[in-house]
Amino acid sequence: MRSIYALLFSFIFSCPLFSQETITISGQILDAESKEPLAFANVAVHELDTNALVTGAISDEQGRFTIDGVVLGEYALYFSFIGFATSERTVVAGGLNNVFDLGKVELLPSAQSLGEVEVVGQQATTNADLNTKTFNLEDNIAQSGGSVMDAMKTLPGVTFDQEGKVVLRGSDKVVVLIDGKQSSLTGFGNQKGLANIPASNIEKIEIINNPSAKYDANGFAGIVNIIYKKERQAGLNGDVGLSFGLGALGKRRADTPTDLGSYSVNPKLIPSLNLNYKKGKLNYFLQSEFILQEALPNNEFTTRNYDDGRNILSQVPENRRQFRSIINGGVDYDLDDHNSLTFSGLYDREKHIDTAQVAFMDMDANQRNRFYSWQEEEVTRFINATVNYRHSFAQPGHTLSASAQYTQGLEDETYSLNDSSAVRIGTDKTNIRAIENTTSISTDYVRPLRSGRMELGAKLRIRRLPVDYTITPGNQSIIYPGLGSFSDWGENLYAGYANYVLEKETFDIETGLRAEQTDVFYDLDPVNSYYPNNDKYDYFELFPSARFTYKLGGHNKLSVFYNRRIDRPGEPELRIFPKYDDPELLKVGNPYLRPQFTNALELAHKYSWSTGSIFTAVYHRMIKDQYMRVYSIDASNPDYDIVNRIYQNTGSATNTGVELLLAQDISDKVKVSGTFNWYSNAIDAYQGTLLFPYERTFTVEQSTADAWNAKLNAEFLLEHDLAIQLTGIYYSDKNIPQGKELSRSSVDLGLKKSFWDKKAELIFSATDIFNRFGIRQEVTDQGFTALYQNYFETQIFRLGLRYKI
Repeated sequence: MRSIYALLFSFIFSCPLFSQETITISGQILDAESKEPLAFANVAVHELDTNALVTGAISDEQGRFTIDGVVLGEYALYFSFIGFATSERTVVAGGLNNVFDLGKVELLPSAQSLGEVEVVGQQATTNADLNTKTFNLEDNIAQSGGSVMDAMKTLPGVTFDQEGKVVLRGSDKVVVLIDGKQSSLTGFGNQKGLANIPASNIEKIEIINNPSAKYDANGFAGIVNIIYKKERQAGLNGDVGLSFGLGALGKRRADTPTDLGSYSVNPKLIPSLNLNYKKGKLNYFLQSEFILQEALPNNEFTTRNYDDGRNILSQVPENRRQFRSIINGGVDYDLDDHNSLTFSGLYDREKHIDTAQVAFMDMDANQRNRFYSWQEEEVTRFINATVNYRHSFAQPGHTLSASAQYTQGLEDETYSLNDSSAVRIGTDKTNIRAIENTTSISTDYVRPLRSGRMELGAKLRIRRLPVDYTITPGNQSIIYPGLGSFSDWGENLYAGYANYVLEKETFDIETGLRAEQTDVFYDLDPVNSYYPNNDKYDYFELFPSARFTYKLGGHNKLSVFYNRRIDRPGEPELRIFPKYDDPELLKVGNPYLRPQFTNALELAHKYSWSTGSIFTAVYHRMIKDQYMRVYSIDASNPDYDIVNRIYQNTGSATNTGVELLLAQDISDKVKVSGTFNWYSNAIDAYQGTLLFPYERTFTVEQSTADAWNAKLNAEFLLEHDLAIQLTGIYYSDKNIPQGKELSRSSVDLGLKKSFWDKKAELIFSATDIFNRFGIRQEVTDQGFTALYQNYFETQIFRLGLRYKI
């Protein structure tokens, strides 16, 4: 009964806030007989249901007209000119299309004007596009001063896995975009950069669960699009901020006996800057963030219970000292009224030093039987350089754009590994140096229609990622022999798409087709003794997408979605070089991994009223050749067992769920919102073969398990420009291959005080106040069971000041 009450409570008080959208209406007025343009003709926009005048315009010398800023709804447009009969058009704007090109409107000569026309209709809902949910971060007080990752964990259906990857509706196959494009900031699949982007520099976050054909086909769970702030006002504007925080004030579990233990009360200093200067045809923009901190990004306790009776506990505290700088800027140049260029660049550099002392405890004898320590010094650097060209035709919304982007990513990681115990006395050293080069060229064409639009586009993307691996082995080295010293991975992608949108009074249709040709190679050092052959393959695939929306009334919409998508393993999933944080628990990739394909269906409904809205969705995904990490014992070492976590294709699976979002303004001073997401993961039984470090079988048992998460958000606007936000998050148990992930929760608090005529804001925020958001997993495999408890730094208290220029 308590669970039922918790579900109802989460449902009633959970969901996002949507912003109001506007549309543009355009066309050209002509004499029906002579086909000459009619200059200074009148255009009047009336509401369909009341026939009340909303706005209007007058055509120019070419007979063209443009009306901006019309809110979503249903309208009757009347076109009139002295000596001509009035003509009428109907525009239905429900959020699916924001530019309506009525084309050529021809008026017949007449001595009489058209009599009054009575039309009956209903106002459409505001922002009723059921596919994209937009979340403005301006009012997200509880996560103010934190990172984009902190802000995202409050969004509907969004969670994070143990490695920091975004999980959307129960899947980590998510594409993260920056301003609509893949970026070095999120590493083309590596999403660790989200933890270092200050939320204060972000305008909004979009979640697209069913992307159309114009988006890349990868990421079956959907797309998260992070949009930076960018002002267009004349002159200088923007904001500056400074945040100070302390993290990990408490410990969920006592450290194992070492000299260092795990960092706590970790200081953080984050200055940020967001500037925009517009003058004439030029618009300059700059965002920068600097992060100086101590942190605890991982703190993994692992309890292994072997079938032979051994019970071992180890802890890997990743004590980090970090400095990161991110600079993003550029210039918009309006060549003329119809052509513009944007030059932008991003520089992202991070250096951190991680230090860990790892004790392996014999739990039965309560003594330390192994002491292992390591230090990692890593430098990562990403550079983006982008040129965008945009041509606007005479009709609003009719555009042709082209983009060229070059990205270079550097990873230089040195590990010093030390054992000093009865198991082994020795020192190893490894270095991984990887430089990724990615070049993307794309073009997009958009043609507004009277009741929709047509979109066409093409894309070429070339990626290369060579990796050099240097080993300095010590006494009784723990490094696997015969790995080789290099690998080279590459991927060429050629894509084209067509997408069509139709919006009518009672229904909407969006349908598209994307075609992608992919060529992949993975070359290994010939001395590698685990994988005998280089890998090379190519494939051509079609990715259809469709949506049909039926308008039940002015405040109701019902949509059905279908799309087919792909998830391609990247170099991190393929990398053959193990990660030695824990010599008895090694994470490693698989160079023979193959893509997984997904067919997805969804039924969604939204109902809006004057003070709130409710959104409901039912979704089902069918996954073929899914890939994930599996656990298996490597018994080749005579002194101790090694548990490998290796990426493998594991057959088929399904993901079925229900998502509910509710927003309600209780009063002008109190707003509540939140989400509830239930899903069922069904994993089919599968038996496969591991090749590393020797050939052996692994088994994934068939399993079906239900899981749910709920988020509650309440905002209170008090006197004297003081605002308080309280956020509660709960994730239930869920199944994973070979086990389950246990429940976790978080309570966040934010206070914001505005002063100096709201030009300045003082913000206090506290995330995971009760320190209950760590990740815990139970795993069972042949020969052992294990409990993984990652009590990484989730509890952070911040005080920040932001000043608007």
